[in-house]
Amino acid sequence: MKLLRTLVSVLALLAGGTAWIATPVHAATAIVTLSPDAGPAGTSVTVTGTGFPKKSSGTISAGTATAAFKTSASGYFTAELVMPPADGPALAVRATSGTASAAATFTYTYSSPSVTEEDPNLAPAPAPAPAAPAPAVLRFGVGTPGGPLASADLDAVTALAGEAPSIILSYKDFNQAAPISELEAVRGRGAQTLLTWEPWTWGGGTEQPAYSLDRIAAGDFDPYLRQWGQALAGWGHPVMLRFGHEMNGNWYPWSEQINGNGSGDYVAAWRHVHDVVASTGATNITWVWNPNVPYWGSIPLSGLYPGNAYVDAVALDGYNWGTSASWSNWQSPSQLFGDGLAQLRTLAPGKQILIAETASAEQGGSKSDWNTALISYLAAQPDITAITWFHFNKETDWRINSSTASAQAFAAALAARPR
Repeated sequence: MKLLRTLVSVLALLAGGTAWIATPVHAATAIVTLSPDAGPAGTSVTVTGTGFPKKSSGTISAGTATAAFKTSASGYFTAELVMPPADGPALAVRATSGTASAAATFTYTYSSPSVTEEDPNLAPAPAPAPAAPAPAVLRFGVGTPGGPLASADLDAVTALAGEAPSIILSYKDFNQAAPISELEAVRGRGAQTLLTWEPWTWGGGTEQPAYSLDRIAAGDFDPYLRQWGQALAGWGHPVMLRFGHEMNGNWYPWSEQINGNGSGDYVAAWRHVHDVVASTGATNITWVWNPNVPYWGSIPLSGLYPGNAYVDAVALDGYNWGTSASWSNWQSPSQLFGDGLAQLRTLAPGKQILIAETASAEQGGSKSDWNTALISYLAAQPDITAITWFHFNKETDWRINSSTASAQAFAAALAARPR
């Protein structure tokens, strides 16, 4: 059915092709971000760019240091640059490709020495700047088929990973009460719940007019929303709540592409849900806005973001399908997440980022190498605070232990990350 809907959408797009072609296309604005954006000389910085010419070469420069890059089909790139010594407290890192150019500032946590002997005629050296804060620890989380109450599943994951997950992923639809017993079970394990709240009836398909976004925004579910808010407020402990995740795709009825929804409906629904729940005094909720990694044909994230006042943290879901499906190919962690992470940082600067669902197939490459690269890639970005593994044998075997090599590599990568 997904394939049929996609074909219909493409045919509809082609049918209206003349008007679409006549619309002028504006070039995207080139943007560069740095991770980290502060440190001493010699710091290795990941430079990420978006909005550059597609499939083109370019150069990054910062003082005497340079590095080359190539952009993807969407104008995205990531590259590494070692920061050179500088005379001042900051240095511009500039990326250039063709006529597109953008820069970001790297701040030095202390000045590089410029003299070898003390000169009494020189003014006293300024006090060194405070050291940059230590990078946030990358938390390990997991979702399992049995959910938060399946202690045996969670114990097995703990043994595989070499540590207990500090985040437990769970799911509820709009027919279920707030799962206080599950939240308490997770708390009892010393972990926190990442609770997925889905506005539909499970098993009912993508066309469910009863759960259209305009009905949610109009207040049709307000009594139910207040029940959740009151229950969570009464429980009183921290919980991360991701409402209507992966909204930029077309496989859930809260997508603006299906179920009678239209442009702007998702933001209106999100804000309404947030305000009704907040009105109950549920201040213990971290509201997590969570799209899928962008792909060709997905809804642009900029039109789906409710605004900083309505969001506490942002997240991405992304899977390396490898060659497990006829339409998929192997993707490295940076290829999978790089573009989406750059967009999140543009939409919600300064907010923490979670990888709320991820896993890799075995087919098409080395899953063990992918696991190692993923943890290293995420742990090097201080604003990414969590990785939650989807430990399911579903469309393919996503589990940590789909092979012995996968499990061993995953545990070793977790053990090696900064703490």
